[in-house]
Amino acid sequence: MSRPLEGLLVLSLEQAVAAPYCASRLADAGARVIKVERPEGDFARGYDAVAKGQSSYFVWLNRGKESLIADLKKPDDAALLHRILARADIFIQNLAPGAAARAGFGAAALRARHPRLITVDISGYGESGEYAAMKAYDLLVQAESGLATITGHPAGPGRVGVSACDIACGMAAHAAILEALIERGITGQGKGIAVSLFDGMADWMNVPLMFYEGTGKTPPRMGLAHPSICPYGAFATEDGALILIAIQNEREWASFCRDFLREPDLPQQAGFETNTIRVSARERVDGHIAALFKTLSRAEAAARLRAANVAFGFVNDCAGLQAHPALRRVSVATPNGEVALAAPPAVFSDGPRALGPVPALGAHSAAIRAEFGGAP
Repeated sequence: MSRPLEGLLVLSLEQAVAAPYCASRLADAGARVIKVERPEGDFARGYDAVAKGQSSYFVWLNRGKESLIADLKKPDDAALLHRILARADIFIQNLAPGAAARAGFGAAALRARHPRLITVDISGYGESGEYAAMKAYDLLVQAESGLATITGHPAGPGRVGVSACDIACGMAAHAAILEALIERGITGQGKGIAVSLFDGMADWMNVPLMFYEGTGKTPPRMGLAHPSICPYGAFATEDGALILIAIQNEREWASFCRDFLREPDLPQQAGFETNTIRVSARERVDGHIAALFKTLSRAEAAARLRAANVAFGFVNDCAGLQAHPALRRVSVATPNGEVALAAPPAVFSDGPRALGPVPALGAHSAAIRAEFGGAP
């Protein structure tokens, strides 16, 4: 089991989700991540108490890190962080825009002092412009970026049920850091990286944006249907299951009609001929399909869909995810005992990586202060 970032030191002034997500992936790969927390701790520690009395967010995003309590406003603590930075490879911060610089931790100044340092500034809407000072939590950015408008049921906008903007930002920051590390290996120079929640989600919104700019219309909210493909949606079975089908082309539509609906001539009937016609007649097409699903059990429908080679999936709840045969699980140690997580998505040929423990607040403060107590 390789840990390719072993030997790298990361100092992260982080809280909430985006920056901790990024830093947790560095820790998974072997980097030493020193997480700086206020005396009261990362406020994500208090988001909920469902993981053996601890926050699910914190357990998920802070495995393998060291927790250091420090107050940037105290000269001794600021000096300690600067001593750590003198040895660090990567510095991550997601304080309010300008706050790090005011405290003496501006990215450009740090790189001037430590040319090999990679700095990462994570913000809500970037470091400049009229939105720079806006508070930016995940749901706010879902709304501002247009994501909420294309999500949910036709009755109204909806929230994506996970922290999509935070995660998009954290993923982008992680990828950029790895690129900067490769470049530093060639040039010997660090680099400044700035990533915002808004930019992360705006990138994901490119297709809806181009749809709007090409048609003058925002893609409609379709629930579990697809705005430009029909049939593509969820249908209820006789025993109450929801099965989502996805027909991608006319060949699949013909197969679906022949082997699932058992109506091989349906593609020649008016309103059913081509995808664009079916989209225009969606209510009729979906109603015709729904009538058959209502006569079949979940198992019967699945068997017929498999026989027809149709792409489909069950609309699972969290209980369904927990029991899903494709779900891989890992355990992490926490102050309150082992907690099971969904495994990180990348599977490596040399075997799984062990995930480090989740730290108690300030668990490493004394050791870190002793280690970095000398002059830089």
